[in-house]
Amino acid sequence: MTSKIIFGSNKLGALQGEQVQAMLKKHELGELISFERTDQGAMGQTMFVESSKGHFVLKGNPLYEGQLQEELFFIENIRERTRVIVPSPYMIDDAVEIFGWNYAVMPKLEGEHLNAETLKGRIQLGDKLKIAESIAETLRAFHRWEVTEFGELDPKTFSIIPFEHSYTDWLFQRILYWLEDAKKYSKITKEDVLWVEELLQQSEQSFRKMTRPTFVMGDFKNGNFLVGECESWKVSGVFDFTNAYFADPTSDLIKMLTYYVDHHERTVAKHLVGKYFEGTVINMSIIQRLQVHMLHQRVLDWGAAKATNKVIWDDELAFSHWVKEYTDLVESLLV
Repeated sequence: MTSKIIFGSNKLGALQGEQVQAMLKKHELGELISFERTDQGAMGQTMFVESSKGHFVLKGNPLYEGQLQEELFFIENIRERTRVIVPSPYMIDDAVEIFGWNYAVMPKLEGEHLNAETLKGRIQLGDKLKIAESIAETLRAFHRWEVTEFGELDPKTFSIIPFEHSYTDWLFQRILYWLEDAKKYSKITKEDVLWVEELLQQSEQSFRKMTRPTFVMGDFKNGNFLVGECESWKVSGVFDFTNAYFADPTSDLIKMLTYYVDHHERTVAKHLVGKYFEGTVINMSIIQRLQVHMLHQRVLDWGAAKATNKVIWDDELAFSHWVKEYTDLVESLLV
């Protein structure tokens, strides 16, 4: 389960047309027309393939044993439990003679990424609000899949492995681990650490009293879903369930809230949370949990940006001051 894998990649390497054709032939998917790497695949595991029978996505060289089987499990469940469009059939080949590693091939979903150049100028504020509503509906559909244990899927038994000690301990320790790791690449002061510890302490009971874990996609972001226009703009497909697990559903909101805020679209961000929590009384527990999830995401983003020298904010800004802008924003979006 890749909640434990943050920075890691097994890329496809250089593939030959003969190999891709052999894959198509094995699955009776027609004659090869073209193939190219996907531009949104951060892990370098995916490739677009066009054949005489359609458009497909090749995903291979798994990060860990059982990755593809785990993703298939999630895709099949989402397809059966919701109306969300996912890449199905998801066909796995455990043999390695074609590429040197096992792989999956699936239909390419229709639609475009939210930040696609082709959409600039085509979608106005009203369209963006409709997309935000569709995102909220998609996540709510995901989160109706309730389970009895907070944990990760065992790809061998397809049972849930509970988090060690508790979900709260797992999440908090994970945040503190990556905060400590960030010291290798940036200045993390004693004041920063104390601020983080205080936020975690204040929110601890909000997490410990949770009793209804749900499916969590774990990586719901612009790169992992597509939008399209039918009667109105909406989510047209969702893919990449490698980071899924079972825990607090509200964590799935964070990456899109961050995306909208960073693109100066706070109105859309507020509309998203408003639709997601429609019919729910917003209490301090929800606010605190979302603030911790925002902290979790931001500490990962801070460490990655500092380690790769890709900081796009004031490089002199203290970590706690930078994150506090986002955690304060969470509350302003909800009230």
